[in-house]
Amino acid sequence: MSGPWISPAQRSGPDPRLRLFCFAHAGGGSAFFRPWREQVAHDVEVVSVVLPGRESRIRETAHTRMEPLIADLVEGLRPHLDGPYAFFGHSLGSVIAYEAARALRLRGEPGPEALVVSGRRAPHAPDRRPPVSQLGDDAFLAEMVRLGGTPPEIVRQREMVRFFLPFLRADFELNETYLPKAGGPALTCPVYAFTGDRDPLATPQEVGEWREVTSGHFRLRVFPGDHFYLKDSEEFLAALRGCLAPAHAGR
Repeated sequence: MSGPWISPAQRSGPDPRLRLFCFAHAGGGSAFFRPWREQVAHDVEVVSVVLPGRESRIRETAHTRMEPLIADLVEGLRPHLDGPYAFFGHSLGSVIAYEAARALRLRGEPGPEALVVSGRRAPHAPDRRPPVSQLGDDAFLAEMVRLGGTPPEIVRQREMVRFFLPFLRADFELNETYLPKAGGPALTCPVYAFTGDRDPLATPQEVGEWREVTSGHFRLRVFPGDHFYLKDSEEFLAALRGCLAPAHAGR
């Protein structure tokens, strides 16, 4: 597999039966999912989605609006949807994965076998947080550290900050300006929604509202931890493997 929208495939075995496309949180990238190649089922191919403005696409302009991002993303992924696949998204990545699945369904394309969302309130649930994307640099970075996704030692490295700050701000603006379109068909695939019991951004009640986006099976799982509860969590990985098993059983 190759192309600007995907990182090199991270395959756990020689004969994958399912391709898992992974969408990272705001400011996140393929490194977040790299350990999964040894941790997810041997017949699942783990593929990280690379958005414009970061990693190999650092010279491109990052998207700040969902609709054009999804239009470009779906076109970029289509050549790689040549077999059974599933979507996983964490935080902002959850709504990107959801909107991509929705766009594919509207186009009559084969949709994902499953959608797994994590650490994100349902698309139609109101955002309780004030916007942060337009804060000054120091206040914005302090908020990133508070959320737990940006180590304090990284923030102290000014050269590093200049590198990642533009796409990090763009991701937060993308999240803050996102409004799901009303209408359109619901998804039919199973939707599995995960969150941490101490996540300040996604309470179990808010995450449970993902059940409204599909006519198929839905399950909510709550794990110990905060917004990044899934890091180094064997309990989470076991649950993820359980979600993916029905998607490629018998294939």
